[in-house]
Amino acid sequence: MKIAIAVNADATQVSGHAGQARHWLLFDCQPGTPVPPATPLMLSEQQLPHHFRDDGPHPLHGVEVMVAASAGDGFKRHMAGWGAQVLLTGETDPQRALSAVLAGEALPDTRFDITTTLCKLRDLFSRH
Repeated sequence: MKIAIAVNADATQVSGHAGQARHWLLFDCQPGTPVPPATPLMLSEQQLPHHFRDDGPHPLHGVEVMVAASAGDGFKRHMAGWGAQVLLTGETDPQRALSAVLAGEALPDTRFDITTTLCKLRDLFSRH
């Protein structure tokens, strides 16, 4: 299972506003094997999901689960079109979030994030 976690620039905390997240940790987890080390990914401006036009390959294509602290409905729909489920969490530690996903445990509820409200407004006019 390929899992991507949106993180801050130094990859120490789960990041919010997934559609604008530049930094991701990618995990290619196989059943019955230890969790592999993360592969860091930094997206260019054109690769940010809010800007990407789906006109070619993308580094997050093939990811099955995406984890972030916040995301709008437009992002969730866009990623569902890529075959990815978006999970939101209040967990700040990327490794603990990954462990919970792999164990099938519920992630902690999200924290209040004003950008989520702004995303909901933006999503009213979104192409996704």
